[in-house]
Parts: sequence; structure tokens; C-alpha cells
Amino acid sequence: DVDEKNQLLITNIWLSLEWTDYNLRWNHSEYGNVKDLRITPNKIWRPDVLMYNSADEGFDGTYHTNVVVRDSGKCLYVPPGIFKSTCKMDIAWFPFDDQHCDMKFGSWTYDGSQLDLILNSEEGGDLSDFITNGEWYLLGMPGKKNVNMYACCPEPYVDVTFTMRIRRRTLYYFFNLIVPCVLISSMALLGFTLPPDSGEKLTLGVTILLSLTVFLNMVAESMPTTSDAVPLIETYFNCIMFMVASSVVLTVVVLNFHHRTADIHEMPSWVKKVFLLWLPWVLCMSRPGRKITRKQLMISSRMKELELKERSSKSLLANVLDIDDDFRRSHGVPPNSAGFMRTASTLEDQSSASPACPVAARDLQAILRELQFITNRMKKNDEEMEVMSDWKFAAM
Repeated sequence: DVDEKNQLLITNIWLSLEWTDYNLRWNHSEYGNVKDLRITPNKIWRPDVLMYNSADEGFDGTYHTNVVVRDSGKCLYVPPGIFKSTCKMDIAWFPFDDQHCDMKFGSWTYDGSQLDLILNSEEGGDLSDFITNGEWYLLGMPGKKNVNMYACCPEPYVDVTFTMRIRRRTLYYFFNLIVPCVLISSMALLGFTLPPDSGEKLTLGVTILLSLTVFLNMVAESMPTTSDAVPLIETYFNCIMFMVASSVVLTVVVLNFHHRTADIHEMPSWVKKVFLLWLPWVLCMSRPGRKITRKQLMISSRMKELELKERSSKSLLANVLDIDDDFRRSHGVPPNSAGFMRTASTLEDQSSASPACPVAARDLQAILRELQFITNRMKKNDEEMEVMSDWKFAAM
């Protein structure tokens, strides 16, 4: 078992120690043909081999079994034990990572001139009885003999280091962390398709951001609190959270643009050029009945000037009935007249000059004032609706 949080490796291992004790030889023919004995380890000498990088509270995690002694003096000591050793975790590629955990065994009091350690096999540990782990693959357990010098003692000390090479199984993390994160983060793109009037546009982005935060906390709880490296999956989660947070910020901007009105906000000219002309043209977007072309972008400013001049040339009657000056000229309206107001004033002068029609003149003036008020009101409403429509199109 691997405890990534505390950087510990817990293993169930049988140590196999063999040595020859010349004081324990006997002739089996003289002792009833007895060729081997089982003796408790505290009755005879045995090497004090311990795990140097042990993290166990008792330091020695072996169970002291009997020592098998043969008539030739050869001793076999196989103590089983649950070893808890320190293991520095490299979490840079989590959950697609490989770990190398060392288990260092050596004598605690005998130096290299008094006790020599020799590996039984160059391949290292025997993995024939290994029980498969659900989280890790065991790639190998090679061993190496080392001779070290310590500051406390001038003599060299011999140790044997086994390196346990393990690889993480990624199926669990793929279906429980990566796939849900990809599905949740893809929902952030759907937030841009929701209409702003639905009221759930911002709620969706915040909910996705909170969900990713929960997944990131789950990963952080299983990782050691180290600053040596940042896990790959945490980097992925941080990038996704940054993307979702950016979408939330853009959603706020979109809602702000969508709910703007002509009474509160005035659209700057650069916003009109960027969000109403150039950006829709680049994104191949168009409003119903208003197709944006490159030629239209080039002459947009000139067309606006001409449109303003054309509007200013229309009289009150043309604004009300949407009839231009050419049409009115063809129906007998004098072309040199200044509009319906001037004609009305002429009629007013004539009516004032003729005392027979004072009531008709006043009624005509009242009708003209009402027409002017209604016309100005309709023009103002149209302008406000046009501005609101521009803001909503810019928010898209």
C-alpha cells in the first residue's frame, strides 16, 4: 500500500537471512541422526539487520520466528514483517506516474569488515508470491549492494538497497476524476448559448466553477503537501477553472450589455464599430435584414452622413406618413416650400386674416401640435428601441 499523503510505503515482506555459525556444527550420526534444529533467535547469535529508512514506531516491524540450524552450521532465519518505509513521491505526472521506493537493509552495529551482506540473486527480491494490488502495478524489485562511509565511524558499512518500482493504475482516476471534469467543463460552453433573459446564464457558470473546485479539493486531499512539483491533474484542473472563471466574467459582461437602455447608457462610436460592424463581420454574424459586407464597412460612415442629411430634409408630414419630398412634389406640393409647417403657417396667416374661419385655424394648429408631439414620441421610441437592439446584438 502507498500512502501518498504521508509519503509512506507499507509492504508485507519475508526477509531471508542465511549465515554460517561454526560454533553450531555437530555430527548428526552421534546425536540420533538429527540434522537440523529450530532455536529461538534470542538463544543464538544472529545479524542485527534492520531497515534504515523505517517509519514504524517500533522501527523493527519483523516477527521473530525460530532460526533453522543445520548440522553444517548453516543458519536460516526468515522473519515475516509489515514494513513501513519512507518513500519520496514524485507527483509531477499524477495520475500517470511511476514511483521508485527504496528499502535499505543493513547491519546496525557491525561494519563491513565484520559483517558482509551478499545478494542471493542479481534480480533482487523474489516476486513469485506477490499479490496483485488494485491501485499499483509492480514492475520490479531490483537490489543493489552499497558500501557507505558515515561521519560517526571511520569503518565502511555495507547495506543492500531494494528499489520497488511501481506504476499507478489510471482506470480509477480516469473514470472518477478526468471524465467528470471534462463533461462538467464542456457544459461551460453551453452557457454562451443560453439567452440572457432566461436568468440561468450566470448560475450555470458559477455552479460549474464550484463543481470543479470540489474535484480539485478531492485531488489535493490525496496529495502530499509539498512544493517540489505540481501534479499534472491539478494543472489541468487549474486551467479548466481559469477557463470557466473567464466564461463567468464574460457572462457578467454579456448580461451588462444586454440589459442596457438608452436612458442610462450611450453607446460609444468605437463600440458600434467593433461590436456592431467589424466583429460580426469577422465571426460571420448578421442581424435579420442587415447583412454586413466589407463594402458596407468601408462606406458605413459616409452612409450615416447621407442618412442624416436625408432625414433633415424631410418635413413633419414626411416623417409621419413616411413620404419623401419627391413624392409630395409629384402631388402638387410646392418644392420651394419649407415643409408642412410653413404651409400651415401660411394657412394660419390666411385664417387670421379672414375673420370667418378662426375656429378652423385654431383646430388646425392643435392638430399640428398633436401630430408633432406624436411624431417626436414615435421617433424617440424608435431610437430607444434601436439603441437597445444594438446593445443586445453587441452582447451576443
